[in-house]
Amino acid sequence: MYNEIKFQNKVSKIRRRGAFYVSNIVGLSWVLEHLHDPKVAIADCRFLLGQPDAGRNAYEAGHIPGALYWDLEKDLSGPAGKHGGRHPLPDLGVFTMKLGKAGISNETTVVAYDDQMGAMASRFWWLVTFLGHDRVYVMDEGFSKWKERGYPVTAEPAKPEPVAFHPNVRSEKLLSAGEVRERLGRPGTVLIDSREPRRYLGIEEPIDRVAGHIPGARNMFWKEVLDEQGRWLKSEALAERFAAVAPDKDGEVVVYCGSGVTACPNILALTEAGYTNVKLYGGSWSDWISYGENPIAAGEE
Repeated sequence: MYNEIKFQNKVSKIRRRGAFYVSNIVGLSWVLEHLHDPKVAIADCRFLLGQPDAGRNAYEAGHIPGALYWDLEKDLSGPAGKHGGRHPLPDLGVFTMKLGKAGISNETTVVAYDDQMGAMASRFWWLVTFLGHDRVYVMDEGFSKWKERGYPVTAEPAKPEPVAFHPNVRSEKLLSAGEVRERLGRPGTVLIDSREPRRYLGIEEPIDRVAGHIPGARNMFWKEVLDEQGRWLKSEALAERFAAVAPDKDGEVVVYCGSGVTACPNILALTEAGYTNVKLYGGSWSDWISYGENPIAAGEE
């Protein structure tokens, strides 16, 4: 498990190749220690695809004290259209206002959790870091493990004091379909498909109308960033995992999935492993196939 970090100036750091990389993962005991810290905000991101009310219901039944609920489809995504994929990014102005209303300023430390192996919490982490905020973390192991340990749980809704959040959008971390298309076959750019292997190979497609993958993409299923107990792998193991497809940690790595959600755990894992130029194809596969001219591949690459 990752070292339990203290506060900002004591965050655990991983030294690699002459640079420092701050861990984006915190343990359960760190969250417990800072449960009543006014400088820490907690985001409950539980959500079940196909059961849109399940996460909210779970939050209302019991959550970490002080946590606010963030719905994948209502808060962390915008409305779907002809293009943009099944979970397009939310309107950044609206999302920024929600952060402020949730008591999250540019000085707030934010910890996100879910019960979906970090998938939804990673989406929250990516969005907030995309807006220029670096003190954002994902809680290791998830809510069920928190509850199993007998840590505090409440059904009382949080009532944060509204503050101002000032975004500094890191637009270089997000790519459109056209920008991905321009990169096909480009030396120095690695494209990673985060979906399960059968979807990548085009053997089956239970969600989107077309099977296959973007030509040239390599398959790295996002759940493989976790161990058998559902904990995030350590940085060294993550670096070894990704080295086979992306040996250059400073090279461009573009990550996608079905709709831009489960690509985020891979982005977080790549960041943990020391990669410095990682980008999200926001619309992902469901956006790619909405353009009839885009090429499609199947089988191994």
